Amino acid sequence: MVKTIDVQPQDVLLEIGPGAGAITIPLAATGAPILAVEIDRDLAGALADKVPSNVSLMTADFLRTDVLPFLTALQPNRPPSSDPATQLPRRFRVVGNLPFNISSPILFRLIELSRAHALFSDATLMVQREVADRLVAKPGTKAYGVLSVFAQIYATIERKLDLPPTAFKPAPKVRSSVVRLTFRPNLVRIVDELVFQQVVKTAFMQRRKMLSNALKQFDPTAPAVLALAGIDGKRRPETLTLAEFARLTELFVSVRASGSGTPLA
Repeated sequence: MVKTIDVQPQDVLLEIGPGAGAITIPLAATGAPILAVEIDRDLAGALADKVPSNVSLMTADFLRTDVLPFLTALQPNRPPSSDPATQLPRRFRVVGNLPFNISSPILFRLIELSRAHALFSDATLMVQREVADRLVAKPGTKAYGVLSVFAQIYATIERKLDLPPTAFKPAPKVRSSVVRLTFRPNLVRIVDELVFQQVVKTAFMQRRKMLSNALKQFDPTAPAVLALAGIDGKRRPETLTLAEFARLTELFVSVRASGSGTPLA
């Protein structure tokens, strides 16, 4: 996994859930500054005695703590001989072996931070195989859902490694994958982020229903909006592309802006 991350001289790393330091310690050997955020006080205390000075250990819940002020205070450990004129700009990267029970909330949090601050270059993360499947899923597949849409709007996603349970001690009952999210500007134009999120979540809450019925809970004008968008209301939510979700968002915003209950083309 450390080889996959491929640390460069301009990198500053945020590690989520360092645990006993299996990834932290070899990453620290590259000389890169690392902010390691660990929620478990006992694990953090034990790790503090093992890591070198370029690791800043923070005992906190990543989901509830603003780590950006601490992260942005770190500077790359560039070679003394490097020429400032040729140095690449500081690059913030995320790494981690995510706890399986909260991997999805952490991913949503990273997506939110990336969207709001455009700070992270990428995130190389170990997750449960099923979560990796959802991240890379295509429209029309069983794994395609809310996480697929939100992640693919804001990042290019690659599956880097697949690992069997025997790669871990003790061996879990599930298989794992290492994925890389490379953050970038939106693939499609989103006119209203909040409405977009509401449309996607509402649609997939009723993924077994036809779109026209599923989206009526969001807005009663859904059948008219779907017709104007050229989308068959009998389709299922998991068949919609990113562009189609964005188009529906635009039309729903138009309905509310008009105040007449009629979408503006």
